[in-house]
Amino acid sequence: MNEDELLAILALQAAPGVGDRTAKKLIAFCGSPQAVFTVSKRELYSIEGIGSYVAQALSNDSLFKQAENELSFIRKNNIQYHYFEDASYPFALKHCVDGPILMFSSGNIAINHQPILSIVGTRRATQRGVAFCEELVTQLAPFNPIIVSGFAYGMDIAAHKAAIENKLQTVGCLAHGIQKCYPSSHKKYRSIIENNGGFFSDFWSDAPFDKSNFLKRNRIIAGLSSATLVIESDQKGGSLITANMAFDYNRVVMAVPGRPADAMSKGCNDLIKAQKAHLLTSAEDVILQLNWQQKPTQTHTQKKLFVELTDQERSVLQVVQETGKEQLDYIALKSNQSISQTASLLFALEMKGVVRPLPGKLYEAI
Repeated sequence: MNEDELLAILALQAAPGVGDRTAKKLIAFCGSPQAVFTVSKRELYSIEGIGSYVAQALSNDSLFKQAENELSFIRKNNIQYHYFEDASYPFALKHCVDGPILMFSSGNIAINHQPILSIVGTRRATQRGVAFCEELVTQLAPFNPIIVSGFAYGMDIAAHKAAIENKLQTVGCLAHGIQKCYPSSHKKYRSIIENNGGFFSDFWSDAPFDKSNFLKRNRIIAGLSSATLVIESDQKGGSLITANMAFDYNRVVMAVPGRPADAMSKGCNDLIKAQKAHLLTSAEDVILQLNWQQKPTQTHTQKKLFVELTDQERSVLQVVQETGKEQLDYIALKSNQSISQTASLLFALEMKGVVRPLPGKLYEAI
């Protein structure tokens, strides 16, 4: 793709009232992104659904000024980009009518005919839900799936971490510019994920943090994968929106059932009751539903029986193992480390799969 074409695509993204569906319709009619800005208004009006508002918006000279600024940022920061007609654009997303016309990425995402699973759920994930997610990913790991989620609190980050623990690619779909990090507390996971996959976003570098952005990015989570797995969800929330999008895309949706009185199971139960989701109780359900009957790939590396630890990591782990679970402050005190240093060591131990964080600054030995 040459620079003029990229500039026209960016200008099209910047045009008010022109979403991805309309942009694709304009490009198909005019022949190219550049041609959209050269055809007459009369020709634009002949396109179904294109009225005076869109035609006027496309004639605004400021669109290319905005596009030039964003292009400069892309070049300066070596940001990867993917046009919806390019070979590098995710194949499954090409089949989504509202898929982004242009996406940005970071990291080392390599989609090579591997199965892709989206795992979503509440930001207030329970310990039981996180444990189910970890066990599910571990059992599916021999099939070498790419794990997609939204890099948010709760089930999202649990899915990413489980993928990393099992040496699987994981992809985070962001609701802001590719260079930003939200929530900021997840910044420590960013480089690890980029080494084991990466991030996708269709938002510009200056996009403000807005609640509607999170709903918009859910279509990417749903569209990238062959199946969306909902582990915990209340009756309202982003995970249900993602599940409904996946259902509308004619993708497989699966949900973990729960007791009727459990708030974090009501959304999953509703999906199953409405026949929008298949029952998910184990990895075997996913394998059978997606017809993964072939022999699993051997690219997965078996978890080490003996993890290599530094003396400081061993000292911290010993404190946690004494009681099975312990608070950060107490661990720091008993191991003669500062709280910040102890937090860093616990994070390293978490990545090595020997401890897991719990609510209330507690850590549990695995």
